[in-house]
Amino acid sequence: MNLIEHKKARLEYEILEEFEAGLELLGHEVKALRARLGKLEGSHVVIRGSEAYLVGASIPPYQPGNTPKEYDPEKTRKLLLTRKEIGALSGFEGQKGLTIVPISVYNKGKVLKLRIAVARGRKKYDKRAVMKERDTKREIDRTLKNKY
Repeated sequence: MNLIEHKKARLEYEILEEFEAGLELLGHEVKALRARLGKLEGSHVVIRGSEAYLVGASIPPYQPGNTPKEYDPEKTRKLLLTRKEIGALSGFEGQKGLTIVPISVYNKGKVLKLRIAVARGRKKYDKRAVMKERDTKREIDRTLKNKY
């Protein structure tokens, strides 16, 4: 079950490959995410050395009164990935036109996971084609559903 989702990711980007990563979070950040607070829009993943970081994601305080005064909702958060996955992601990151974007935060048992994807940005005309394709598929599904 998705707690937070980057809804426009599949429209704005052509998804090439997906990965699952753990997140290094504080306790009140976990509570905020489980309460579905937070935003992934405008964020991306950066590989520095042999570590991956989530940059630009916003997780507001769960209880503003109980949150430390120096808490930054948009701080850089470390991702937990294997060396093999980080190597693959750094190879993709080096290629021109590719970026690593977060798609969703979800529960997997008791832990929170982040689904990230290697993606290529779409042009405006590509976005229009995707929207048209979705509309025609939806229309076909409706007519088939009503027919039977």
